[in-house]
Amino acid sequence: MICRYCGHEVVLDHKVGREELCPECSSYLRCCRNCTLHDPAAYHECREPEADWVQDKSFGNFCDYFTPSDKPYTPDTRRDDARKKLDALFDKKPDDAPS
Repeated sequence: MICRYCGHEVVLDHKVGREELCPECSSYLRCCRNCTLHDPAAYHECREPEADWVQDKSFGNFCDYFTPSDKPYTPDTRRDDARKKLDALFDKKPDDAPS
C-alpha cells in the first residue's frame, strides 16, 4: 500500500491493524484516507453505504470494509482555488481584513 500522507510505499504481508503506523511519517495506516473507498464527495466520505460513520478520517479505525489504497492522497483544493479567484476578481489582497 501507499501512505496517502507521505507517499511512502509500505509493503505488508498481513492485514493492516488499527494501531499500525507508517514507518516514514508515523500516520495511521488503517484509516479512511488510506482506503480505496474514501471519497470526500460521497455520503460520510465513503463509497461503501454499509460502513459506519467515522468522525476523524485520519485516525486508525476498525472498519470491516477497509481496503488499502495504492494511490497517494491528493487534497481537494477547489475551495482554496475558488477563494483565490474571488479575491483576484475583487482585487482583494490576502492580508486585507474587514474593518
